[in-house]
Amino acid sequence: MTDLQRGTSILGTEVRRVEDPDLLRGRGTFVGDLDLDDPEVLHAVFVRSPVAHARLAGIDTSQAAAAPGVVGVFTAEDLGTDPVPPFAQIHDRVARTALATGRVRFVGDPVALVVAGSRVTAVDAADLVDVDYEELDAVVDLEDALAEQAPRQFPELGTNLVLAVKDPDGEQDVLAGAHRVARLRMENNRMATSPIEGHGILVRPTVAGGAEGPRSSQVTGLDVALGTQHPHLAQRLLVRWTGLPKDAVRVRAPHVGGAFGGKAGIIPEHAAVVRASCRLGRPVRWVETRSESMLSMTSRGQVQYVEVGLDEDGRITGMRARLVGDCGAYAGFGGSFASGSTRTMSEGSYVIPRLRYDAVSVMTNTAPTGAFRGAGRPEAAAMVERAVDHAARESGLTPEEFRRRNFVAPADFPHTTKFGARYDTGDYARALETALEVAGVEELRREQRRRRETGSPWQLGVGIASYVEITGFGGTEYAGIRVGRDGSLTVMAGTSAHGQGHATAFSMLVADQLGLPLERVSYVQSDTARVRSGGGTGGARSLQLGGSAVLEAAVQLREQATRLAAELLEVAEVDVELVDGTFGVRGVPGATLTWDAVAERAHERGEGLGVDHDFSQDGATFPFGTHVSVVEVDVETGAVRLLRHVAVDDCGTVVNPLLVRGQQHGGCVQGIAQALFEEFRYDESGNPVTGTFADYTLPTAADLVQLEASLTETPTDRNPLGAKGIGEAATVGSTPAVQNAVVDALAHLGVRHVDLPCTPERVHRALQEAARGEHDPWREPPALFDDLPDVDAVDDVEV
Repeated sequence: MTDLQRGTSILGTEVRRVEDPDLLRGRGTFVGDLDLDDPEVLHAVFVRSPVAHARLAGIDTSQAAAAPGVVGVFTAEDLGTDPVPPFAQIHDRVARTALATGRVRFVGDPVALVVAGSRVTAVDAADLVDVDYEELDAVVDLEDALAEQAPRQFPELGTNLVLAVKDPDGEQDVLAGAHRVARLRMENNRMATSPIEGHGILVRPTVAGGAEGPRSSQVTGLDVALGTQHPHLAQRLLVRWTGLPKDAVRVRAPHVGGAFGGKAGIIPEHAAVVRASCRLGRPVRWVETRSESMLSMTSRGQVQYVEVGLDEDGRITGMRARLVGDCGAYAGFGGSFASGSTRTMSEGSYVIPRLRYDAVSVMTNTAPTGAFRGAGRPEAAAMVERAVDHAARESGLTPEEFRRRNFVAPADFPHTTKFGARYDTGDYARALETALEVAGVEELRREQRRRRETGSPWQLGVGIASYVEITGFGGTEYAGIRVGRDGSLTVMAGTSAHGQGHATAFSMLVADQLGLPLERVSYVQSDTARVRSGGGTGGARSLQLGGSAVLEAAVQLREQATRLAAELLEVAEVDVELVDGTFGVRGVPGATLTWDAVAERAHERGEGLGVDHDFSQDGATFPFGTHVSVVEVDVETGAVRLLRHVAVDDCGTVVNPLLVRGQQHGGCVQGIAQALFEEFRYDESGNPVTGTFADYTLPTAADLVQLEASLTETPTDRNPLGAKGIGEAATVGSTPAVQNAVVDALAHLGVRHVDLPCTPERVHRALQEAARGEHDPWREPPALFDDLPDVDAVDDVEV
């Protein structure tokens, strides 16, 4: 039906991105660029807590409110204490209001909002807000937060534990009978999401005429420009927040300077700005500063205890995993990944006959955690691939041979895991062998042996990671196509690009189906007033769901146009073919109609040509691949130098290799950065110590190498494109490959593990511990796991 394999198709070719010229020429329009000359637009600035945990004894806004140019100063008492509708709720009794109520729970918690005629005025007035903080003890370490005596974020709960998932069917001892057991305790480091553009919102309220004075009851509609991944979700949440009808709230995402999971739905600051705008009856803009972004947009944070049972031949007999997820303050949903997507993907690419998996999520006095490029799947891959590498070393096997012996075989697909993941297609060994060949691993190992024998201060390490991840998650996505009187095409899609290249890929699909030039296609997205519905962008869903919706809509449009052409040509529909934008009759060379002529006639009849289509995918897809990283480590200082990184990823059918390669490169850079550089840290009082780019190490081009990215193609049968996700895959595979390479460089010196990121300090410490015979990559997990509470028991705790 889709005719994807014909020889003249542009699909599978490198088409340059149609989005880039405007951005490269400075024509991009972000929230901060909108309506800069409009004197009616007010500017919002937040007053944020300088302490991690305190009671709010009082807030005096009088001086700020009296400052020249200030239009309003708001606290929770003014904006309300009703909970902001969250992107994800993991505990019913832990709510977050637009501004802090009663107490603050992390450095950066917003306590007041100043609105003024200019940003400079608002910043100055914010300094005049006097907040009386009664400081409380804070807890920063997520394992410390589990202790009986730990300070409570919400005393009424009697605990910092907000989610506990124990394996209901798990055997108590999945390691029984193992010939040996490999054990590791690992930390998956908290990251700052760090998009180029922070959060931004511009709210324009519609106020009923004839009212005396601006009051929220007079606001009849909202036009919201929002930097978000999910315009339609944001609209639904704002409808709940404001009580306005759905058709009265319009959400538009202009250009968005990156998101990586950090701009999901709406956040409390958005809700505060919306309510302030409604109270004032005036348009209000807030654009987050870099300092604010660093304080509040953080992600990940897990401690993982993993034990792998092995037989005499190095095959896995069982695995036990116990994880602690860091929610940060207010039960941030990133902490739930330990019992969600990390759990789902805890078997990785391997056959694990027996598995027990238990996880808890805990609150700390740190910024709430959220998603970051993979949202739990990079954590799963880091856990499994480190454990597998460690198990290979314990078994006396090379890491590639251990993987070969334990892979799920191609003949075993579709493969269902213990936790219900239905792997669609895969050939894990092919990706592994391709990566080994590209990297030249045997030659690298010869050089490694030479350096070890000569006692070189720079030791060579080769790291392998063979990952599988989950993308798409099933579900539905919308696409629409409208044909203008002149034959031009407008494509609408419910996904919401912020750098991925949707306009290019989706336009290719339509142009290919209709045999028209790419230039005839325009693209509309991220506007709830123009695009009927949409799931937004996340979970690497866009091509497989949004692209499949566009493809099937294009097929339906071609059929619709062909029916009309057949009528106009007075022949049977089956005799009409569309070739290079012209309808012809098979076997009758002179009987033709151009695409433009058919479009014109359709408009003359009144209805025009157009299609609305919803595509549903039955289940997720599971891209996979193998990354090989090569590093050298200075055993005298602990410094790590990246030499090469080879990525072989498999995302099924490839529509545009240029777009895929861009995702591979971007994902690898972020994954390598997690392995070697990035970590958001706090001191024991909850003060951020890496809150600026002077302290938080983002790599530059000078810190990286030319990436060697290639593909294998194993199409899925779960969508007509055969496509799987690629947006997060390289992030999933790269981090453990680099970490494994660092450990491999030091293994002959007795080092068995180095936590992320593998900084010189951590590497040097591991070397010193190994030299003293004190290096142990394992310790027993918290006693809580010995008697894990039921999932619902958290809500029943009495103070």
